[in-house]
Amino acid sequence: MKTWLFIFMATLAGFTSYAQRYAIIDTRYILDRMPEYHDAQKQLDQIAANWQKEIDAKQAELDRMYKNFEAEQVMLSDDLKKKREDQLFNMEKELRDLQRKRFGFEGDLFKKRQELIKPIQDKVYNAIQKLAVQRGYDFVLDKSEGITVIFADPKLDKSEDVLKELGIRN
Repeated sequence: MKTWLFIFMATLAGFTSYAQRYAIIDTRYILDRMPEYHDAQKQLDQIAANWQKEIDAKQAELDRMYKNFEAEQVMLSDDLKKKREDQLFNMEKELRDLQRKRFGFEGDLFKKRQELIKPIQDKVYNAIQKLAVQRGYDFVLDKSEGITVIFADPKLDKSEDVLKELGIRN
């Protein structure tokens, strides 16, 4: 009987020594409380708005050209009609290329976001990593995006600790 008790206790001790420590954070909550993130986001929004105005102006010009072409089409010679159609086609292509350049995958907006937002995200990541090492966490889960956390005990949320690590007080 003593042997079984010893085996049970040894097994129980083994399981508890392998217990993993984890914390849950909310990066959206953390970023929303960082003034530098708000400034960068505001700057990014302004840049995007300016680029959108540029695209809208080109679209309005293209629409005007189409209306003029439709109105004058019956009076144009075949050569002139072909020339105007080519102009419209080239203008449409330029507009699509500009949209792709500004807002497409890895376009100017993506690059600007990397330039402005990524350093802030890296700062948060480094604070999380430092906190995890200091407190001995095996896992840190982010409940803001991507990973779905169905239930989390509020005492596990270490977002406030990350904010303190970044020097941000509420």
